Amino acid sequence: MRPRSSTRLGIRRKLAALSVLALGAALAVAVPAPASAAARVDNPYTGAKAYVNPQWSAKAAAEPGGSAIADEPSFVWMDRIAAIEGAGDAMSLREHLDAALDQGANLFQVVIYDLPGRDCAALASNGELGPTELDRYKTEYINPIADILDDPAYADLRIVTIIEPDSLPNLVTNAGGTAGSTTQCATMKANGNYEKGVGYALHTLGAIPNVYNYVDAGHHGWLGWDTNFVPAAQEFKKAATTEGATVADVQGFIVNTANYSALKEPYFKVTDSVNGTTVRQSKWVDWNFYVDELSFAQALRTEMVDQGFASNIGMLIDTARNGWGGSARPTAAGPLTSVDDYVNGGRIDRRIHAGNWCNQKGAGIGERPTTAPESGIDAYVWAKPPGESDGNSQPIANDEGKGFDQMCDPTYTGNGRNGNNLTGALPDSPLAGHWFSAQFQELLHNAYPPLGGSGGDTQAPTAPTGLTVTGKTSGSVSLSWTASTDNTGVTAYDVYRAGVQVGSSATNSFTDTGLTASTSYSYTVKARDAAGNVSAASSAVSATTSEGGGTGTLKVQYKNTDSSATDNQIRMGLQLVNTGTTSVNLSTVKVRYWFTPEAGASTFSTACDYAVLGCGTLTQKVTTSGSSAAGASHYLEVGFGSGTLAAGASTGEMQLRFNKTDWSNFNEADDYSRSTNTAYADASKVGVYVGGTLSWGTAP
Repeated sequence: MRPRSSTRLGIRRKLAALSVLALGAALAVAVPAPASAAARVDNPYTGAKAYVNPQWSAKAAAEPGGSAIADEPSFVWMDRIAAIEGAGDAMSLREHLDAALDQGANLFQVVIYDLPGRDCAALASNGELGPTELDRYKTEYINPIADILDDPAYADLRIVTIIEPDSLPNLVTNAGGTAGSTTQCATMKANGNYEKGVGYALHTLGAIPNVYNYVDAGHHGWLGWDTNFVPAAQEFKKAATTEGATVADVQGFIVNTANYSALKEPYFKVTDSVNGTTVRQSKWVDWNFYVDELSFAQALRTEMVDQGFASNIGMLIDTARNGWGGSARPTAAGPLTSVDDYVNGGRIDRRIHAGNWCNQKGAGIGERPTTAPESGIDAYVWAKPPGESDGNSQPIANDEGKGFDQMCDPTYTGNGRNGNNLTGALPDSPLAGHWFSAQFQELLHNAYPPLGGSGGDTQAPTAPTGLTVTGKTSGSVSLSWTASTDNTGVTAYDVYRAGVQVGSSATNSFTDTGLTASTSYSYTVKARDAAGNVSAASSAVSATTSEGGGTGTLKVQYKNTDSSATDNQIRMGLQLVNTGTTSVNLSTVKVRYWFTPEAGASTFSTACDYAVLGCGTLTQKVTTSGSSAAGASHYLEVGFGSGTLAAGASTGEMQLRFNKTDWSNFNEADDYSRSTNTAYADASKVGVYVGGTLSWGTAP
């Protein structure tokens, strides 16, 4: 074992040539004093200060505008045996770990990526080991990595690993009988060395107490079809119980590694229909059951628990390059002229085909690394550091085992895996993993949430005000607050329970779940902008959860489906969610949306365009509210003819609209219940009444 003193000397030599930044930047939710990693935690990202790779950071900072993201944490890739000791000027694994200690970090992220016959379907990321060299993988690659990670010097680091991107998904989709299958993948399926290699890595690294293994699970545009989804889950289970591994060696799974699939598609859902044709039948969706990574990740987590993995496994989503911002980003759903127009006009993911994966033109930086942003999601992470190429656009001789894949050539007309479409790749790209300035600039330009100009923004948002408890059950507390202001714009709010971050919200509301009945909890909220500036905390608010006993409790979620606030209709999407433990009789439930009609007719017409429950089951009427509150002289009341809503269930979307009978215009800008969010979020100003009593929301 090399003494740490000589290792530190090596670090100093390599960093001397860099424009060293202020390192030690944390995840967006980091707390000032990171907890020790000695004790095993449920989510390794909670309260974590993550390592910033100084070599990547210096390259990013040297790019125009790159300082906006240069202090973000990302994964270190061990993509060949030589990377362990450091190839060329690259830092070794031990040097990275020592640098993490020097930064005061308590979280280190590393990609394990050197299987025999690696990436049998993409030549750009082929590896150095042949299909049968499993023993070399074990003895020359995994064992040396394990020896380093197991060093007591690093016992207080939470070490997160991504286990072998692309390997197991290839066995499901590209190992024979489908368009785009390869003989290499058929070979790896037959010899079992992907499964054996993954199992050995899980077993060996999982034996180290402070290592948290996440297995790569492709993305929704790869495994989202019913023919792939469950078979993939079964394949993951098989690998996780091979070569001595057990499901206990798996902390969770990661989706979208080094890919571009959109985190959320806010303007269409897989359940939508256009003129009687379902979104699943559109050319883009192509009968997939998922349209974005968040829904896919959450569904896959449920399936993996059903397969026998622990009920508390978590998911990671790589958001480094799936922002899809810039001028081409849609702001509303596509036209209803056809299902393809509807999907193509509104989809955030602007690739030519979801199978395109190499250096995609138009892509942007996505969500910044964030802890526990959604239910079941341990973190948004940057697995693929922005600016590192996916592969070379033309053949390049090299000693890294990396071939030329035509999917990186912008002139290639495609294969069966991308529907024989153009690749959408940027030209003049270098070898995979090498710095690609043009790609980095493309990602900065198209970042979403936006980066705030050149990255010089140092002004934090104002602290959120008016933090209020809007609802509670025996196991949850719902909150809302008044939006913060910022010179470039607030991108998210981080919610803290007793000083520990428990989630994030893009809107000014949040529901904290999984709580204990009859227990008091204290909350604060901080606002965050695109440059990572964080506000002071809001004033604290306390809530005591209800007693147990199974009372069904409803909340309403709303999204704005109306791009104009001054036209002659008010449109919205609503859905009810039962957060309780027993079913609710819907015939006793009413939902109220408050507004003002301004001038014009005093009578109204209502319509339901679509409802999962069926429009025929809904009733709608507009009534004078009698309220003197601003924006709330009238309300739309929605009722349900019959039926029950099971515990934990949702009614699904209800697309509603109404107009004055003379079709005169509204001015919705000041309406009490209106919000601007275009994705479903808890709506504290839309009321839910059960048996005539307000049970959710705040009435005006």
